[in-house]
Amino acid sequence: MVISIRIDLNADLAEGFGRWELGDDDALLTVVTSANVACGFHAGDPTVIRGACRQAAAGRVAVGAQVGYRDLAGFGRRFIDVPPGELADDVLYQIGALDGLARASGTRVRYVKPHGALYNAIVHHEEQAGAVVAAVRAWGPGTPVLGLPGSRWLALAEAAGLPVYREAFADRAYTPFGTLVPRRERGAVLHDAEEIAERCVRLARGEPITAIDGTPLVVHADSLCVHGDTPGAVVVALAVRERLEAEGFTLSAFTGEEG
Repeated sequence: MVISIRIDLNADLAEGFGRWELGDDDALLTVVTSANVACGFHAGDPTVIRGACRQAAAGRVAVGAQVGYRDLAGFGRRFIDVPPGELADDVLYQIGALDGLARASGTRVRYVKPHGALYNAIVHHEEQAGAVVAAVRAWGPGTPVLGLPGSRWLALAEAAGLPVYREAFADRAYTPFGTLVPRRERGAVLHDAEEIAERCVRLARGEPITAIDGTPLVVHADSLCVHGDTPGAVVVALAVRERLEAEGFTLSAFTGEEG
């Protein structure tokens, strides 16, 4: 049974920097319905970010602030023990910077999704999760947020009155506890486009998928994520979209807003 006929497909974008290009933003923005745009702390520079915002606006793709640790060298994938007040200011700065570039490009920030190590940390880290919630509320008390089902981040955000949406990952393996398998472990990143597309149909229907240890796992999701920096990301995203549409799903931004 299909839980909802609508599902969102998102991707991480604007992750190049200067002369270094990463991912194919232009192609992905013709496929996804929401774009998690880097804000300059883990990746992205003003030109790359504004370019992604322009393309998102032209394609009526919802723009989200993908906030992270101040870690360009590590691509935001290293945990940093930032004091909560400093982390809240860092997150607020990133949202504001992206919103300025987005508005100059004909769109605006519609939601907030943490990136990388910050995303994983605030599944359990109470203080950092609270800091990110505080930053989002300071920027806009009604701003939707996106994160892992069952995380402290979403629980605290909901308690603070923020609209909360759940995310599942198309191309990442899960532990039996519903968390992501660390990237350093074998099998953490999935690559077969057809297998990923089949798994996404199951996720969208609320049916079990297989965790890394072979056990069945149900992950309820309002949005499915394809990582833009993964080799073959465009092929994967296209396969996922085509398979979902063939199964009767309508793809649309989880916030209910476009562009």
